[in-house]
Amino acid sequence: MLQNLLNTDGFIFNGKFHTNHIQIGNFSIYYYAICIVTGMILCCLIAAPMFKRKGENPDLILDLMIAIVPSCIVGARLWYVIFDIKTFINAENPFLAIIDIRNGGLAIYGGLAAGALAIFVVCKIKKISVLKVFDLAAVVVPLGQMAGRWGNFFNQEVYGQKITDPAWQFFPFGVQIGTPTNYEWHQALFFYEGTLNFLLFLVLYITFWKARTNTYGYATGGYFVGYGIIRGVLEPLRLSEYNLPLFGKETSIPAMTLFSIILVLGGILLIVDTLRRDGKIKVQFVDKIKAKFAARKAVKEKNANAETTEMQTETPADEKTGEKTDEKSDEKIDKENDNPEEKREEYIEGEKQ
Repeated sequence: MLQNLLNTDGFIFNGKFHTNHIQIGNFSIYYYAICIVTGMILCCLIAAPMFKRKGENPDLILDLMIAIVPSCIVGARLWYVIFDIKTFINAENPFLAIIDIRNGGLAIYGGLAAGALAIFVVCKIKKISVLKVFDLAAVVVPLGQMAGRWGNFFNQEVYGQKITDPAWQFFPFGVQIGTPTNYEWHQALFFYEGTLNFLLFLVLYITFWKARTNTYGYATGGYFVGYGIIRGVLEPLRLSEYNLPLFGKETSIPAMTLFSIILVLGGILLIVDTLRRDGKIKVQFVDKIKAKFAARKAVKEKNANAETTEMQTETPADEKTGEKTDEKSDEKIDKENDNPEEKREEYIEGEKQ
């Protein structure tokens, strides 16, 4: 499946060819990269007032970005490589093929997983709520994804099935793929997903901004459900050659659709758990499990306290012989030995006899 996703040096719009990069000497800066960076900047700017509103220092965003950006790049590339591992193994130079990200091949799910791990590590180091920061990040991530999808437009990628009906051959429903002299109309999946991501961003941001609860997990769960549905529905519309295989094997259902289903289910479970923690609903089987563990903990604490009490009340043993001593008897003997009057009377009695 490995192919140069930068199909040409440009893109077609309204039948005209446009370059998709800025040339500085021998170095090319692709519009795709500009879109990604723009998305990151937008996320930071939009996230800052939300961080402040939820009681977190906006300066934390910089620390998070330092950890997230490289992690997302590495994670997205590794995900892509692992799922299409056979192609990279069979490449002329596997190592160079793996690290050559300028020829495309980044998977959003790998980036999300690595970014989440980076957030987790930063939060643990700074000792702040992981789930709270996940929510703060989740509300702006779709905005960054929307900007990134426009990079797909400039690269002539992430498009769907061929459009043969002239009535539907127009942007934004369709996009021209190919060269100015030889192109076809295809479904503009990048535009569909970008628009839906923007709508998801609006819903999450506005809802989270107005939320008064201090229980976190709603935004993260909402993002999982929302993006999982968006990606799961649109993925089957892609041309088959642009669908990642499942660890090198082609499947009847696109691999990313399968992961989207898992993401949706995970999001639903997280929302339900958040509702339970927020006191909105009661989940009996969870309460039973918690009660069971609480009972076991109580028994262990009771046994531990009983052993401690028994050790404290036990009479200490003599260090040399190991025999137990009677403290009261010893005290009585000491008093008797220390009474000179009694010793005098005992001496007089002895003389009389």
